[in-house]
Amino acid sequence: MSTTEGAPFRYIDLFAGIGGFAAALEAFGGECVYSVEIDDAAAKVYERNWGHSPLGDITRDANDVVMNVPAHDLLAAGFPCQPFSKSGAQRGMEETRGTLYWNILKIIQAHHPTIVLLENVRNLAGPRHKHEWDVIIQTLRDEGYRVSETPSVFSPHLLPLERGGRPQVRERVFITATYDPDGLLGEVEAKPPLANLSLRGGEEWDLAADLPLSDGEVPGTALSADEVAWLEAWDDFVTTMWPVVRAANTDSEREATLPGFPIWVDRWIKAEQLEAWAAGAPGVPYRNRTDLPDLWDDVPAWKQNFLVKNARFYTRYKAQLDRWLARHEVATFPPSRRKLEWQAQQTPTLWECVLQLRPSGIRAKRPTHLPALVAITQTSIIGSARRRLSTTEAARLQGFPDNFDFGPQSAAATYKQLGNGVNIGAVWNMLRAHASRDRAVLEASEKGRSLLKAILDDAPKSPDDRLEHVVAEGQSRYAESMLPVAV
Repeated sequence: MSTTEGAPFRYIDLFAGIGGFAAALEAFGGECVYSVEIDDAAAKVYERNWGHSPLGDITRDANDVVMNVPAHDLLAAGFPCQPFSKSGAQRGMEETRGTLYWNILKIIQAHHPTIVLLENVRNLAGPRHKHEWDVIIQTLRDEGYRVSETPSVFSPHLLPLERGGRPQVRERVFITATYDPDGLLGEVEAKPPLANLSLRGGEEWDLAADLPLSDGEVPGTALSADEVAWLEAWDDFVTTMWPVVRAANTDSEREATLPGFPIWVDRWIKAEQLEAWAAGAPGVPYRNRTDLPDLWDDVPAWKQNFLVKNARFYTRYKAQLDRWLARHEVATFPPSRRKLEWQAQQTPTLWECVLQLRPSGIRAKRPTHLPALVAITQTSIIGSARRRLSTTEAARLQGFPDNFDFGPQSAAATYKQLGNGVNIGAVWNMLRAHASRDRAVLEASEKGRSLLKAILDDAPKSPDDRLEHVVAEGQSRYAESMLPVAV
């Protein structure tokens, strides 16, 4: 564990991954007294950079019988969202049994840390998980915590660079709570900390300058010959159709763009053929129809909409589209590469976009920011560089400094760990906003005052000012732990 002398607060790091929470909390000056991560590869990276191994299982350390978690001032957890049972009418802790949140709650009941900081995917705050959300909020309130029932959904791309922001759209929900068993603020509503965040506003990101991107060839990021061929073909589509569509739609700037609906080559037929099928004509008028029922009325409404739009688009521009199909033998491409999801608005060429080769098709976005890193093989392609995002650039996107060491593991493992991680700048700013919101409560206790001073009063606006140093300190602790013990 960290051995920071005179640390202003002690924290625990649950479901720690490679240490996104640890990075922010170490930069605030905190001392880790317990961390846990069940994935061996992620735990090794964590240990290499923070000086102690989190490898373990929270279900063994925190349950009805065992409490092997030491006292602490701040609890951080990017916990998995397992479904809570909706059976029965009980509320509270019994409904969380069998989920990993229940183990977190056992720790909270045992130690009542001054601040609780939880993070999860945005869907936790969505309508499908309202029950789970309500249980989490209510169980925290039952334990004496001041917590907002309004979700704090936040993304690092909303922050300016000088606050630790990054050009990545990565929306996550944060639950921040302060222990306040005496209800010092009475009936004053606990509003979400987002109100205290300084956001970027309408300013756009510049990937090359703000990430930044590495120059020259980067090992392990090259596109395959097939990938280049697919993208060259679709770039020809973009550059061919841009002037055609613009000339055909001079009265409306909005219409003078490439289609925003998914462009499905396999669904290009004349509008009259589609209309005949919709009117009840027998047979499905597509060569590749494996995902379509025989009857039009059995096609889901969302898919009907896309079929109609593709048929109208093909009918209107049939001459140009047929010549494009012939130039590139698009019919030989894999099915998912015969689809284009154009979300790049007025961008003139495909190679100026940020691209993803997804199971749903080739997605193209404007080059102002990147989509969220994910833990599967959809690593973004930087069109202007004609290569994939490197692991170093992906780490920068999550806020890690360049001296963060992933060791000898494969690039695929690194991408996966970063895709599973939490953005450091988002954690830093959410915690500062929370401390600002609950300043009156924190000032009422010695532990609270120490946290307030470390997180808000003494800390810089961005974690970037400290991260390289705290990572170097963690790596030094790791190196010392690897030295042979004198006999």
